[in-house]
Amino acid sequence: MDKVAIELTVNGRARQALVAPRVLLSDFIRQQLALPGTHVGCEHGVCGSCNVLVNGVAVRSCLMFAVQLDGAELTTVEGFGGADTLHPIQEAFWEEHGLQCGFCTPGMLAAASELLAQTPDPTEAEIREAIAGNLCRCTGYQYIIEAIRSAARKLREARVETTEPV
Repeated sequence: MDKVAIELTVNGRARQALVAPRVLLSDFIRQQLALPGTHVGCEHGVCGSCNVLVNGVAVRSCLMFAVQLDGAELTTVEGFGGADTLHPIQEAFWEEHGLQCGFCTPGMLAAASELLAQTPDPTEAEIREAIAGNLCRCTGYQYIIEAIRSAARKLREARVETTEPV
């Protein structure tokens, strides 16, 4: 089967790849890009563990083909934060105990990131709706909700600090 050339930005870095047309995005990320943080749970688009950001929107990577990303911007969990720093959402999940086994965490981070980009001060109902497609077997969700609330505060405070005159 002929492979297709694609160009995309992965975690802020321009990448080119040859992929078979039927390769799932989740497999492409884990195997060809060697980014194992994207977890594959149900492989049916139900659990949300494989969520990544495509052009800022949380998508199920097990339901997309890699060739669909030609020209897109992809952010995986490895693209959050820096080499020695946590992203405010990751920091909030850590501080608020929003993770236990960690299997759902990459997908939860993607869902939270999309929500907070669109809604800087979400209500509990909005948070619950945003993560409704992500299954977690450990936390009972309350700590995740608290983590997203905390992340929202951190991100709002960071915006205020960068916009205040010196």
